[in-house]
Amino acid sequence: MSADGKVSRRSLLTQAGALGAWLPLGPLDATGDVGGARPPGFPEGIEVYRRGFRNWAGDIRLDAVPTCAPRSAEEVVQIVNWASQSGYRIRPRGMAHNWSPLTLSDAAGQPQRLVLLDTTKHLHQVSTCRSGGLACVRAQSGVTMSVLLSRLEESGLGMTATPAPGDLTLGGVLAVDGHGTGVPAQGESRLPGHTYGSLSNLVLELQAVVYDAHSGRYVLRTFTRDAPEMAGLLVHVGRAFVTEATLRVGANQRLRCRSFLDVPASELFGVPASSRRTLSRFLDQAGRVEAIWYPFTAFPWLKVWSRSPDRPSSSRLAGRPFNYPFSDNLPEGVSALLTRIVQGEGWLTPLLGTTMATITAAGLKASRATDLWGWSKNLLLYIKPTTLRVTANGYAILTRRRDVQRVVQEFATHYQSRLDAYRRADQFPVNGPLEVRVTGLDRPEDVAQAGATTAALSAIRPSTEHPDWDTAVWIDMLTFPGTPGAAAFYREMEQWIYGNYRDDYAGVRVEWSKGWGYGHEGPWSDPLVLGYEIPRSFRDGVGQGNWNGAVAALNRLDPFRVFSAPLHDQLMP
Repeated sequence: MSADGKVSRRSLLTQAGALGAWLPLGPLDATGDVGGARPPGFPEGIEVYRRGFRNWAGDIRLDAVPTCAPRSAEEVVQIVNWASQSGYRIRPRGMAHNWSPLTLSDAAGQPQRLVLLDTTKHLHQVSTCRSGGLACVRAQSGVTMSVLLSRLEESGLGMTATPAPGDLTLGGVLAVDGHGTGVPAQGESRLPGHTYGSLSNLVLELQAVVYDAHSGRYVLRTFTRDAPEMAGLLVHVGRAFVTEATLRVGANQRLRCRSFLDVPASELFGVPASSRRTLSRFLDQAGRVEAIWYPFTAFPWLKVWSRSPDRPSSSRLAGRPFNYPFSDNLPEGVSALLTRIVQGEGWLTPLLGTTMATITAAGLKASRATDLWGWSKNLLLYIKPTTLRVTANGYAILTRRRDVQRVVQEFATHYQSRLDAYRRADQFPVNGPLEVRVTGLDRPEDVAQAGATTAALSAIRPSTEHPDWDTAVWIDMLTFPGTPGAAAFYREMEQWIYGNYRDDYAGVRVEWSKGWGYGHEGPWSDPLVLGYEIPRSFRDGVGQGNWNGAVAALNRLDPFRVFSAPLHDQLMP
């Protein structure tokens, strides 16, 4: 590591080719109508150029995709109508901070007649508003979460929980029910305008480009939260094009975030009621937790947020977000370790885990970040684009609040046992951390709008068959792209998850933005998961409020499948 704690870009670029999959390198861009990027008949006056596409983990890469940046929602409509008549498909492009191929795939089945619409260039207007006597915010889909939350903070407004990265677009977050971490602490009441569910549960209105059967054209239409179509649009998984959203918001809150490195995993993820420092106990005390457990280490990095109107004397004021700089810079020693591990020296994985844990401990101390206090935005946003580009799978385990500890204990025990078994066989398929978060469910009454529709495809939609399930445990297993044996390990763990969390105790839904459906060809390829497990997990509910109804509604709103990616064609035919 250099004197300022950073690594030069030249040093990184000289590493072996395996690094290219996970270093935070930008896409290749070419502005202008380059190399025949403009498709025949494309609307005049809208520039088309070729731009490289790379998803977060770097395992989906396309060098030159025809792209344009519509200046208004009306231009989006114009382009979509051209596409529907020309046999093209349109995919919205935000910040590409996604793992699953809901935008693009570099597989052989990727359509060649396709144009990306970059929403970040022009569709980023934000304004606060009032609805039903409560606060709201109206924002176009290309605005980033950093900008949106900053504008809310300026107006004294905020959210209970948000995704940790600031470089996500609002449109992308709503498409996949983006979430943070948080449930009510003991004695805590939900504040007006807030939710313990996903950001999709805050939606009051959506403006989307949809097909109008009367005119035979795609049009811009605004849907209120009580519209039946909202059941599918609230979490459309990329199967629609939303241009603007109005969200319910509430008064901003001061939060305190403390980091703990002295609670062993055996205690944090231990048997229920076995300790005063189990994950459930921290939930009872504060309501907001995240555990980051590096492989083959004993002590996870536990972050605990709590409401704190007044600044504790031991807390450092966080006047801006992204307060963990050590996680945004890559020491040369770590880059060298990663290179060797991805190239086949898996036996170095325990050393990597120990190194990352040591860096975390030293970084927290050096940056005085073990005890932070400030406005919600500054404590909820903590992942920058410069952090390591890991690949991840993700699942939401729905259960009762009283069974949260059982969920994490069973998972952690099995996870550790499998890592140990692989280690004895000299295999190390996972070299990134295990991450655990806990949220409430998407309860439509939180938006205080009569007849509010439930998000049918949200991973945390309440179950009509199990109304006592009130909590979701989010589990993500991270590793670096190209790690030998990772896909097989993920497949094994996924099958265990579906087998273990069943019946009255708990249920499983996939985290749309991550990896799932692990078949012999890798993620998103298992026909049993795609064709049975996922639809089954969303089939409870009635009308458009379940899987079949929501998929049928999305197909009616886009009968020409202009907004469909290859994964949609397989998952939602």
